[in-house]
Amino acid sequence: MAAPEGHKYCRRCGVIKPHSAWDRNRTASDGLSTRCKECRAIESREGHLKRHYGLTVAERDAMVASQMGLCVICLKAPAVHVDHCHKTGRVRGVLCFNCNSAIGKLEDDPEVGRRAVAYLEGNAWKPTLVAPGVYRLPS
Repeated sequence: MAAPEGHKYCRRCGVIKPHSAWDRNRTASDGLSTRCKECRAIESREGHLKRHYGLTVAERDAMVASQMGLCVICLKAPAVHVDHCHKTGRVRGVLCFNCNSAIGKLEDDPEVGRRAVAYLEGNAWKPTLVAPGVYRLPS
């Protein structure tokens, strides 16, 4: 498809866009990528989901829809980050940024999470010394 001077046709989206909408590619005859920046970004996100989580965009969107679009932890923010177990790689759900990073900072450890909840509820987390160097954790 012929494009006016300073523009190029994107084979993926089928739109003629100005050169500013394209990444540079020194090896291409015109010095521009074969797909516009927007299409390359979409392909990059799709590839990331597939490589890291084994999910398609449709599968991820179905998970978000099943959660009514909300993070299943805080129930406030939009679900946009795929959460997975770092040991098994199994996808658990889609969370907001804050909840996903909080789980990561708790090192995916349910015991650490329980202690955090106990702390938030005002229950002091103080181990009891039962012998020199031996502590009993509160239950």
